[in-house]
Amino acid sequence: MVKLVHTLADHGDDVSCCAFSSSLLATCSLDKTIRLYSLSDFAELPHSPLKFHTYAVHCCCFSPSGHILASCSTDGTTVLWNAHSGQPLTVMEQPGGSPVRVCCFSPDSAYLASGAADGSVVVWNAQSYKLYRCGAVKDGSLVACAFSPEGSLLVTGSSSGDLTVWDGRMRFLHAEKAHDLGITCCAFSPQPLSGGEQGLQFYRLASCGQDCEIKLWVVSFSHASGFELKYKCTLRGHCAPVLACAFSHDGQMLVSGSVDKSVIIYDVGTQSVLHTLTQHTRYVTTCAFAPNTLLLATGSMDKTVNIWQFDLETPCQAGSMSDQLKQVIEDWSEEDVSTWLRAEGLEHLVGIFQINNIDGRELLHLTKESLAGDLKIESLGLRSKVLRSIEELRTRADSLSSGIPDEFICPITRELMKDPVIASDGYSYEREAMENWIHKKKRTSPMTNLVLPSLILTPNRTLKMAINRWLETHQK
Repeated sequence: MVKLVHTLADHGDDVSCCAFSSSLLATCSLDKTIRLYSLSDFAELPHSPLKFHTYAVHCCCFSPSGHILASCSTDGTTVLWNAHSGQPLTVMEQPGGSPVRVCCFSPDSAYLASGAADGSVVVWNAQSYKLYRCGAVKDGSLVACAFSPEGSLLVTGSSSGDLTVWDGRMRFLHAEKAHDLGITCCAFSPQPLSGGEQGLQFYRLASCGQDCEIKLWVVSFSHASGFELKYKCTLRGHCAPVLACAFSHDGQMLVSGSVDKSVIIYDVGTQSVLHTLTQHTRYVTTCAFAPNTLLLATGSMDKTVNIWQFDLETPCQAGSMSDQLKQVIEDWSEEDVSTWLRAEGLEHLVGIFQINNIDGRELLHLTKESLAGDLKIESLGLRSKVLRSIEELRTRADSLSSGIPDEFICPITRELMKDPVIASDGYSYEREAMENWIHKKKRTSPMTNLVLPSLILTPNRTLKMAINRWLETHQK
């Protein structure tokens, strides 16, 4: 569950952005101020609010180290602050003086990107405070920007609806019409989808827009093979324009805020809704996850910032193959059972199970007597195989309800992976299950149903090591 633990109501106008460091929360507003709070008790710091900007403050962000805070404003400036003393370090003026709508730090804290209403994007050296590189989008205002997790790419979003991708030297790589009515925010998942072979990296990117949609993308990049941006799916939980989105620190959850006054938290792997929060009374303009803890901040035009706490057991627990999030096996539908039978090599029993309306609950209660008497399975060997598989399911159900991390579960078999591999759709699967899937289903992705660009399966050694470490600490 997620619960509201604190409400901050110090701003005198719309809250435009909120951001976390490991110990602080920063909020900014159309009231021209930035406020700082301690995460230990949510008390406002003595040197808060920070005042310099002469017009509305649109965005604020901490450097990854947490020592520097950046803010940008309609006044055409981006200010760097000492996060712990509140002292301004420098004022950087956008070329042309256009209102600055968004800013973000590179992962190594070395650079800061700022985007403006005239479509310009500037990358500043965050140590020397000098302009490093600049560029511009063709149409619209620049309203969103995000660095990839290792800093080799910068993605910007415009009010015209384009996602534009730049390399580390601000050379244009790609532009994509993402949202017809304009982009409002974009965010990279902090965790790469894979380490990849030969320097290939996969990243998950979210974009949201005035079209009421959130779109998920997979970005792949290497110096050898270049860059590719691939659309994966659309989340349509909101009924009004989506103004903000952010990933959790582990990349498993995505939060969004909307003109419909709601906050929706999604499971990224299954695209299912985890929670819908409706405590704000006006448009939700901003949302942010803390970097290392299960804290969420949401800000609104109602002038408040709500702080939410997740129970440790609930954010990402076990899943099913239906559209419900990580249900335990008892909640499987009849179709889920059919999918499981095929994965177990028992596809010839699908018809028998469907005729007898065997869902997950019925499946787990089958016995050798009911297999022989009710389902009329005459072969003793076949009945034994079914029972062995069901016993594995019962064990797995216990494990899933105990909280196996979702990224350790194969999307096909819903079992803990032993030999994880990365497919060309960017997802990880159990090798044998994916090989069988490709053999039977040809070139489609189990997660997106799109054609796989390649049938190459790359060992996910990092994930395998993580699974082994998890097993060492959880197995008795």
